[in-house]
Amino acid sequence: MRLFTAVLPPPPAAAELAAAVGALQALPGADRLRWTPAEGRHITLAFLGEVDEDLLPELRERFGRAARRHRPFDARLAGGGRFGDRVLWAGVADGRTALRALADSVSAGARRTGVPIEDRPYRPHLTVARARAGRAPGARRTDLRPFADALADFSGSAWRAGELTLVRSRLPVSGVSGDRPRYETLEVWPLGH
Repeated sequence: MRLFTAVLPPPPAAAELAAAVGALQALPGADRLRWTPAEGRHITLAFLGEVDEDLLPELRERFGRAARRHRPFDARLAGGGRFGDRVLWAGVADGRTALRALADSVSAGARRTGVPIEDRPYRPHLTVARARAGRAPGARRTDLRPFADALADFSGSAWRAGELTLVRSRLPVSGVSGDRPRYETLEVWPLGH
């Protein structure tokens, strides 16, 4: 099963972001992006990839311990940017240090369970769109700079992050146009309990 851990923004923060993203979808070229649906927006802590179901009980135990070691913290979505010409994201203004610490704990727990985790710096963000890969050689890529620039002034309200969530990602069936990954929450642990 394909898994990741995340912090989910509460409905009011998600609604603020949805309004900002709605304005972006009116920009030229927006139809060439694959927009993350509101119900799929999350701040990833650790992407676990394909995990043997037999490891799930130990992962749950380790993630529960990690959640207990971290206190709830204030977070806020603000600004935006891009990863090259592939991903458009909303930034995290408040809570970055706490998110990094929680991501480190979750990643360490996954590694101890035998799940390989990429060793790269953690950059808290929330993906709002991905560029569609051109299918033909020489296909035109969408320039994400205007979208990132339009999102730069976004500033959401502060909210209390109080849960660690384990999510299963079900990839779309090959060949089904417009189908997106589906996310299923497997478990939620309150922070600090």
